[in-house]
Amino acid sequence: MMLKLVLSTMALAALAGSAFSQQSERPQVSQCQLIAEGLPHVQYANFTPPASGAPALTLAQVQEDVVITFVGHSTFQIDTPGGISIATDFNGWLRTSRTPDVVTMNKAHSSHYTLTPDPAIGAVLHGWNEAEPGQPIQHRLVVGDAYVRNVPTDIRSWGGAMEPNGNSIFIIEVAGLCIGHLGHLHHELTDTHYGEIGRLDIVMVPVDGGLTLGADSMSRIVKRLRSAVILPMHRRGAPVESFLSMFDGGFDSQISENRGFTVSMRTLPKKPLILVLQGV
Repeated sequence: MMLKLVLSTMALAALAGSAFSQQSERPQVSQCQLIAEGLPHVQYANFTPPASGAPALTLAQVQEDVVITFVGHSTFQIDTPGGISIATDFNGWLRTSRTPDVVTMNKAHSSHYTLTPDPAIGAVLHGWNEAEPGQPIQHRLVVGDAYVRNVPTDIRSWGGAMEPNGNSIFIIEVAGLCIGHLGHLHHELTDTHYGEIGRLDIVMVPVDGGLTLGADSMSRIVKRLRSAVILPMHRRGAPVESFLSMFDGGFDSQISENRGFTVSMRTLPKKPLILVLQGV
């Protein structure tokens, strides 16, 4: 039976036989941060064929494909090779194709969270600290073949003041990929933030042009992250072309006819691609 976990700072989910574990004394090692710390002398992983005479890997043994689907607004559904489903900025009324195992939330608006999630959801991760407002929340969750962690950022309140640690950038590490969701980001990132984030192969970026960050500020973040795939989201009013116009020939762009795509370490584009999924 699935158990809903509202996970607080470094809480330990000691569930025998469960796929969920929240790391405590010995946290999961982040491959995304390890690679980032090695820059500029990073050496990316490559595929080494089996030695002569060794049995070849079958397609079933090489489980590396991740499916990412744009559900709406800031919600994406991420389906891992191991069958885990994760929904970002989950609000309960934008319907995913299945009940997620894990959902992440941010509280800028009701379109980014729900206080009454489906009890069948395995883990509910808030991007803010409910118990100690203003203090950072920390999630380090291993579920199946995925590792979910967060990097807290500040958020702008309705009155205009900045609330410390009210938003989280959630990072999903799966099948060698580092997938980041910037949430309702309200300020440019510091060097400390970039260090905590590490490498992002795929990044989900709000492109509303001002409700979060202006296009110029957001484009600077994207250029520094230098992700292989940039997925615009949270478009309100401003045409997506306004965001695309901030990038030169160092980035490709594509308007997709589909709401989702399949990706792996092998299929990441060599040149950064801004991929606008159907529905954005």
